[in-house]
Amino acid sequence: MIDSREGPGNGPVSDEQIARLYEQFGTDVLRVSYFYLRSREQAEDVTQDVFVRLMETRPVLKPGSEKAWLLKVALNRCRDLWRSSWHKRVLLGSKVLEIIPDEDRIEDRLEKEALMQAVSALPAPEREVFLLYYYQGLSTEETADVLGLPAGTISSRLSRGRQKLRQYLNGGDEV
Repeated sequence: MIDSREGPGNGPVSDEQIARLYEQFGTDVLRVSYFYLRSREQAEDVTQDVFVRLMETRPVLKPGSEKAWLLKVALNRCRDLWRSSWHKRVLLGSKVLEIIPDEDRIEDRLEKEALMQAVSALPAPEREVFLLYYYQGLSTEETADVLGLPAGTISSRLSRGRQKLRQYLNGGDEV
């Protein structure tokens, strides 16, 4: 994902590239962060942190891997926030805010809300895979690249997650 070789077209990201990446993927980073944290303010902070890190570190990104790098940094930052004691004390008891809307094919809002609630209740490993694969539209290989896992692990987590969702949505108590 990050190419340490410098060469023609392989230099550190420029200010213009950062602006383009923000325009192109800023909303994706915000959505993934929001879905993970369930807090608009924290999702906005994570999004800002991701692009500040991009400006500070100026990594050499392979063309086509920019979104994967941004989402990986966002998920790592979300995990850090989720694990923090402040987050556990302040946010775990709060009600879930309305999910940032994304165009999708689910017409019935109640079905959509039930599905999003079920996905939110998945354990973190399956939830992260679902966010990247279904919500962000990444392939199995791209999801594996973002999470630093083998593609087989991604397929297994997708399969287990689908089973848990099916069970939950068909009247089971837990995801």
